[in-house]
Amino acid sequence: MDAPGTSLANAPGLEERAYRIRRHALRMGEVQGQGYIAQALGVADVLAVAYFHALRFRPEDPQWEGRDRFLLSIGHYAIALYAALIEAEVIPAAELETYGTDDSRLPMSGMASYTPGMEISGGSLGIGLGIAVGMALGLRRKQSDRFVYNLMSDGELDEGPIWEAAMSAGHHGLSNLICLIDVNRMQADGPSTGVLNFEPLVDKWQAFGWFTQRVDGNDIPALVAAFDAARAHAGPQPRVIICDTKMAKGVPFLEAREKSHFIRVEADEWAQAIAALDAGRQA
Repeated sequence: MDAPGTSLANAPGLEERAYRIRRHALRMGEVQGQGYIAQALGVADVLAVAYFHALRFRPEDPQWEGRDRFLLSIGHYAIALYAALIEAEVIPAAELETYGTDDSRLPMSGMASYTPGMEISGGSLGIGLGIAVGMALGLRRKQSDRFVYNLMSDGELDEGPIWEAAMSAGHHGLSNLICLIDVNRMQADGPSTGVLNFEPLVDKWQAFGWFTQRVDGNDIPALVAAFDAARAHAGPQPRVIICDTKMAKGVPFLEAREKSHFIRVEADEWAQAIAALDAGRQA
């Protein structure tokens, strides 16, 4: 919204927003019968806090110059961002049914040229943070007080350009850059730390000159506090919030399933998943 943390009277709380983001994602997943749904369910709380507590934006004007920039480095998480953009009324809810179909504005991998509110085209992992550094430098040159947020995955930490960008951001003291890392410990080739161990993350980001926080990425109060601290931090440093999330959060039978980077859900299981999510909301 126009100012961080502002909302209309009687607007849904952040927990309700996260529930709706998950539900939108499940409904889109059902259109294709497959997808990166476990990641979307896991990162929904991060997106709820980002869009409905932290970000400055105007739903009716996605290119508003006064907006904070939200970059989706992980292009295959597009289903999650679409769900947030639908909840934020940047994208009409009716378009949900077009997900991944021909001529849709919601392709399965995020593309800035197709989708309102999508700042960059992801897909080639490891490029988002470098683009975010460039945007943050540009905004600082304009004397803008807006933030650039970059959402990336733990699997992207395997990519060399991430660390070049991290070093550059620290060198330039980009205090208007906030990186969000979804640590769900799963990537295409298997468990992330088994592919290439990235720990100790806090020590590494601090060594690159970043103001660093690590939180439970499915704990909304902890996320709110972390976003607030990142924005309020007075030092001339870029900021990173490392978010430990649970794959398929909110749908117990999917949480318990053997984890896979890209999952197929049987036709009858989509209704079960939505019912499980709804039941958890009522609990």
